[in-house]
Amino acid sequence: MNALAATNRNFRHAARILGLDSKLEKSLLIPFREIKVECTIPKDDGTLVSYVGFRIQHDNARGPMKGGIRYHPEVDPDEVNALAQLMTWKTAVANIPYGGAKGGIGCNPRDLSISELERLTRVFTQRIHDLIGIHRDVPAPDMGTNAQTMAWILDEYSKFHGHSPAVVTGKPIDLGGSLGRESATGLGVVFATESVLAEYGKSISGMKFVIQGFGNVGSWAAKLIHDRGGKIVAVSDITGAIKNPVGIDIPALLRYKESNASLKEFQGADAMDPNDLLVHECDVLIPCALGGVINKENAADVKAKFIIEAANHPTDPEADEILANKGVVILPDIYANAGGVTVSYFEWVQNIQGFMWEEEKVNCELKRYMHKAFLDIKAMCQIHNCNLRMGAFTLGVNRVARATILRGWEA
Repeated sequence: MNALAATNRNFRHAARILGLDSKLEKSLLIPFREIKVECTIPKDDGTLVSYVGFRIQHDNARGPMKGGIRYHPEVDPDEVNALAQLMTWKTAVANIPYGGAKGGIGCNPRDLSISELERLTRVFTQRIHDLIGIHRDVPAPDMGTNAQTMAWILDEYSKFHGHSPAVVTGKPIDLGGSLGRESATGLGVVFATESVLAEYGKSISGMKFVIQGFGNVGSWAAKLIHDRGGKIVAVSDITGAIKNPVGIDIPALLRYKESNASLKEFQGADAMDPNDLLVHECDVLIPCALGGVINKENAADVKAKFIIEAANHPTDPEADEILANKGVVILPDIYANAGGVTVSYFEWVQNIQGFMWEEEKVNCELKRYMHKAFLDIKAMCQIHNCNLRMGAFTLGVNRVARATILRGWEA
């Protein structure tokens, strides 16, 4: 099932649980605005090339829309629509005053020079500058983009609107980025994991973890879990997968990957088939990579007791049912990976105030928001007698529906 179909299915299930009016339900599902632009730039060799850029703005009932911009050759409008919708529910679950958006450009950033990427980013910003803004839509980095991309957007946007550091988040620290933003999603995953394990009288220390994906989120989660005494018995990334039944030395692995850009031939663990990683023996499985990796084909073989969804939509709805019947506890993506957007909110607040926080305050506030969100999800689970995924969806959808009604959605 693709991301949009799965997201819509979860939304409709939550809407039925909440007893939403059918017209309101339909209204909440339809995006606020879909933007498509042509971005034509000269390449370094003088030839002209054109790329399609777009931005899907899903909902603004609770505040400015928020979401990443991705540069990828197979940017799929359906997937981006689903991710924009997920951002609406995610920001509501975290209880930060945003709606959802997502966007991107259909290009391969590896095929473009730095100067070509800068020109492309600036042209894209010129095309959409009057449709984004501090109180309208606040982009952030996503797949294929980074802090430098945000710096170019900030600069180009400021040419039209004056100095506006709060127009994007995930910026370089020197341009108003927040301390703690780089580790935020991984740290949020760890706070979420601590919250759910505590419900079962357990803690990270001594538990066995498997982490799929060793990019920004997976590597930070691995480091922080290792620091807390968790035993990471297997990890994987695009270069391969490795395992060690007594636990991988994560600081050594991080140093090795920094030098070699690969997990292959790391001496502190054995190579394994990446396809076996998700069904490897462990207590907690943390998928941090692609969507749809846990599906009806492999769900029955999953041995983890807890799944923490650090990636977007890693578990198909069919797999959800199989895992539920096995008693596996799934912490859903719209809560588990909300640390990044929460610290993006802190960055936006700091930029608007012109007053920057210490990293300790950022991390302390993130912990408070993640813990409070878990308690709110748990309360919805008890009210509606549902699992954590529907607890999170009913929480998010209910908050957006209430804001929509209060604003007078039929007016």
